[in-house]
Amino acid sequence: MRVVVTGATGNLGAGVLRALAREPGVGSVVGVARRPPPDPGPGVEWVRADVARDDLTDALRGADALVHLAWLFQPTHDPALTWRVNVLGTLAVHRAAAEAGVSTVVHASSVGAYSPRPDADGSTADHPVGEDWPTHGWPGAAYTREKAYLERALDGWEAEHPTIRLVRLRPSFVFRREAAVEQRRLFAGPFVTQSLVRPGRIPVLPDVPGLRFQTVHSDDVGEAVRLALLGDARGPFNLAADPVVDTKALAGLLRARLVPVPRAAVRAGLAAAWYLRLVPASPGLFDAVLRLPVMDTARARDVLGWTPRRSSTEALSAFLDGLARPTGGPTPRLSPDAGGPARAGEIASGVGRRP
Repeated sequence: MRVVVTGATGNLGAGVLRALAREPGVGSVVGVARRPPPDPGPGVEWVRADVARDDLTDALRGADALVHLAWLFQPTHDPALTWRVNVLGTLAVHRAAAEAGVSTVVHASSVGAYSPRPDADGSTADHPVGEDWPTHGWPGAAYTREKAYLERALDGWEAEHPTIRLVRLRPSFVFRREAAVEQRRLFAGPFVTQSLVRPGRIPVLPDVPGLRFQTVHSDDVGEAVRLALLGDARGPFNLAADPVVDTKALAGLLRARLVPVPRAAVRAGLAAAWYLRLVPASPGLFDAVLRLPVMDTARARDVLGWTPRRSSTEALSAFLDGLARPTGGPTPRLSPDAGGPARAGEIASGVGRRP
């Protein structure tokens, strides 16, 4: 099997390439990146291309499968740019796959594509949702708008190409140690230093009502991609590890004391910092996180045979360890020497980086 992976140099890409490298059924892997690694090593054939500008039809000819991971998280102050890259670029890649005769497409969607959870106001207990939960996203954040729009666009694309097997993976927050420094640049900015995130260095943590989320390790997402490529499954699959992470669990990892803080106060502070360009994460993204549903992963376990090897707290601990003791990875986007948040026009994959 010949597999083409877009966004192969980032967080998700690292997990996918590791999984494919140990699969004897995959004969060759092509990584598509705007900036391939300077020392690529064996096992991956690299193609220098930008999914927002370049036609990938030739790169996809002869391939059995496409794994589309490329995504741009920043700049949040320029949603027209992220739309052009994420939505129009993704549609162009899928058109190229159909033109090239690719028989299987694995598309990286997200928990962010889902409509707000039924208890978004915090009034009831969580109700895990399956893959049939509406995917209309949260309109206040570019990331969730774009993920939801692509779900609708892929409905039409799938109907037009019924012979192509389409798998949509919807992971929760994806972490790995090597991607931590990049994720800090993309979401927290330069004022969150590595010394600050060491356990015991943060004395108090805001206890925001209703804040909880799911996580999964990048390598476990890579395993889900491997299983999707080798099987005959179609359709969407939720990917998350147990348990659900709340502020109590996060405070335990950081050895911090929880202090109740109203949602409005946290949002106001984040909004002020974002408008002043002190942090890259937008207040709309904070709103979206508060509304994310808890996903039921039974279908991935039953149909794909997928079981995460790492718990959610292990994935989060790997991320925190990577923040406190950064090592980065071998690609430009995972390098600890890269400066600042992603620049305008940079395409990202997984939890944010440009390949």
